[in-house]
Amino acid sequence: MLTRVVLFVLFCCAVLASITPAYAAENPLAVANNKIGIHILDVSELPQAAQLVNSNGGDWGYVTIPIQAGDEDLVKWQKFMDDCKRYHVIPIIRLATEGDYFNTQVWSQPTENDVVDAANFLNSLEWPTKNRYIIVYNEVNRADEWGGAANATEYAQLLSFAVSVFKSKSSDFFMISAGLDNAAPDQGSIYINEYTFMKEMNQAVPGIFNQVDGFSSHSYPNPGFSQPPDPTSQMGVGSFIHERDLIRSMSNKTLPVFITETGWSSQTVPADTITQYYDQTFKTIWNDPGIVAVTPFLLNAGAGPFEQFTFIANVGAKTKQYQYFYTMPKVKGVPSFPTHQVLADSFIPRTPSVTKDFSDYKPYHRSVSLSLAMIDVFNYLINR
Repeated sequence: MLTRVVLFVLFCCAVLASITPAYAAENPLAVANNKIGIHILDVSELPQAAQLVNSNGGDWGYVTIPIQAGDEDLVKWQKFMDDCKRYHVIPIIRLATEGDYFNTQVWSQPTENDVVDAANFLNSLEWPTKNRYIIVYNEVNRADEWGGAANATEYAQLLSFAVSVFKSKSSDFFMISAGLDNAAPDQGSIYINEYTFMKEMNQAVPGIFNQVDGFSSHSYPNPGFSQPPDPTSQMGVGSFIHERDLIRSMSNKTLPVFITETGWSSQTVPADTITQYYDQTFKTIWNDPGIVAVTPFLLNAGAGPFEQFTFIANVGAKTKQYQYFYTMPKVKGVPSFPTHQVLADSFIPRTPSVTKDFSDYKPYHRSVSLSLAMIDVFNYLINR
């Protein structure tokens, strides 16, 4: 009889393990946190980013950086993680599909295979902090960011799948829903208003925002990237407040906020006014205890359409908004580290000695599947 009880307990544990992912990412707001960050497009920008986000008393600031599906270079990205550890920068990795960042007209729609591949790859890296921040794609309420036709149901289903897959790899993954275009109108599948989109997400996958650990907000000063700070505007620098309120009404969680894109356009707002707006916003609207990070777009845009937002001009000169961020007082962040990791004052970046082969990975499925051995155990128990 005792043997049958033990076997039954083991069987139940195996079933629960197969359907229940671990949710153990730590709350970044429970400790001292340097919320100042910056958005970068390339790993080579990290040293400059670190100088900015950790200046004037700061430590362990943030960078947001996209990783494209075709850019899974283990040596390159492990060096980036090692450099984040060296420079005391917390990375926020945004998943992206393939395409040229500056020239693409429509980003391809991600698939479950893309998610599984990204989870396998990013889990193979040694991260600088315990929390591994992952943003699941970008501005998905726009057709050009979702294969040509925005679809809240498809995104909600893929987001739920991504949470399950990443959490099955490591409980340290901190899953963040995509930042949405806060100025998008309701225009069929070309644009979907972000609040409409979020409601449709929850209708498609009830409780979807209970599954994630945080949400990304693109709290731009819209319309036109040029409006003064206004917490009441649903498409301004305080849009995260309205997004958070809507999420609260559809879930049982108050999610931490990651403002991973924001900024005023230098084409329409004078440089001195931009710094005044930043100063006002940080002292009021963004002085919110629920904000984990503010990473404006963009550190170094080069020449092109994003030059209007750049913190470092194409000729290398530091803009006035850069100088404001550099001189503003900051906090020494104290994030948790992986249990096996000991931070040293002197650190030499290493080259990974082992490269993982992902060729034999199969797509992860959320449905419960029992092994033949588990079924045999169950049959044995009920037929005794």
